[in-house]
Amino acid sequence: MRNRKSGWNFFRVSSPARRKVRHPMSLPRLRGLLVLLPCSPLQVRRCMISSESVLTPKRPRSNVMAPPRIGTHNGTFHCDEALACALLRLLPEYQNAEIVRTRDPEKLSSCDIVVDVGGEYDPQRHRYDHHQRSFTETMSSLCPGKPWQTKLSSAGLVYLHFGHKLLAQLLGTSEEDSVVGTLYDKMYENFVEEVDAVDNGISQWEEGEPRYAVTTTLSARVARLNPTWNQPSQDTETGFRHAMNLVQEEFLQRLDFYQHSWLPAQALVEEALAQRFQVDPSGEIVELAKGGCPWKEHLYHLESGLAPPVAINFVIYTDQAGQWRVQCVPKEPHSFQSRLPLPEAWRGLRDEALDQVSGIPGCIFVHASGFIGGHHTREGVLSMARATLAQRQMPVSATNSLL
Repeated sequence: MRNRKSGWNFFRVSSPARRKVRHPMSLPRLRGLLVLLPCSPLQVRRCMISSESVLTPKRPRSNVMAPPRIGTHNGTFHCDEALACALLRLLPEYQNAEIVRTRDPEKLSSCDIVVDVGGEYDPQRHRYDHHQRSFTETMSSLCPGKPWQTKLSSAGLVYLHFGHKLLAQLLGTSEEDSVVGTLYDKMYENFVEEVDAVDNGISQWEEGEPRYAVTTTLSARVARLNPTWNQPSQDTETGFRHAMNLVQEEFLQRLDFYQHSWLPAQALVEEALAQRFQVDPSGEIVELAKGGCPWKEHLYHLESGLAPPVAINFVIYTDQAGQWRVQCVPKEPHSFQSRLPLPEAWRGLRDEALDQVSGIPGCIFVHASGFIGGHHTREGVLSMARATLAQRQMPVSATNSLL
């Protein structure tokens, strides 16, 4: 029911009591909480690092009325920073926040909170990046008693520090409520952890046991459109129409991608393979005429017919900002493991620190997993790839590497 004067909504829980829920951003109506078993003290124990330990951002006196600013990187976006920003904007203090997408340190320094960029994790100053070499935190390491060992992304960091407060806000209860603690764990394990793992390049399977759950597939999203077991109405007609619209949009979107992006990319990969020895005598480095194209499937398909046979280990190209990238070819099409990753000593370093360790001036970064690096020049990314080839302990048989 709705109180017209106060603007508050009420929903029924498993006990006779009713809780107030306020939806500051027109959130979809909650369909009722599941009946939950009593939680053990370990299950409901709050993380040692919580939203209470984080300082509230202070605006300069001259900008008291200015909306807060959330900083993240520009260029190609990923699920983790999109989710981090979206979660923050569900909180009252950030619901009108300006999203500043940049890598400019000066612009980021003026932001109230920065996620997924900046090379710094400092919750007291609202800095939540995970790309720096020194960062190895997991939910378990920052919240003793939690079982999850997946390295956190910016999404996981924001959820860790603000999740209890966010869920309490959305559920219309206090952060100390056992329901909040139970759902906090459930949402991390079945939603956020997947985003953390994928962004950090962590394979789901190892030795027959899944490291994390994947719950956001198309089939899973369709299944969730069915009525829940405890909804008064079990009518499936409305949900089925929504399901048809959902899968139709996904199908048409995928077809459009294959027609206008994937298929034209084949010619670019063919040309890059034909010119590979002009890029480097090894034939293991190819240069794409245009970055951002979907090259992996085409490369796997086409390289099997190369003469002489050779395993391609690196692809170089320019990104949307015109900066050069060197990307390692994965062992398999959907693998996070590279055939030949960039040297371990380079991983997680940036700028001058990376220049010094690599001996290659002008470096921008190397990802913590070693699958991609950046440089200001074409010669620079070539040097990074060539140095990696030179550091191999022994040549890998091209025949064994080819798919």
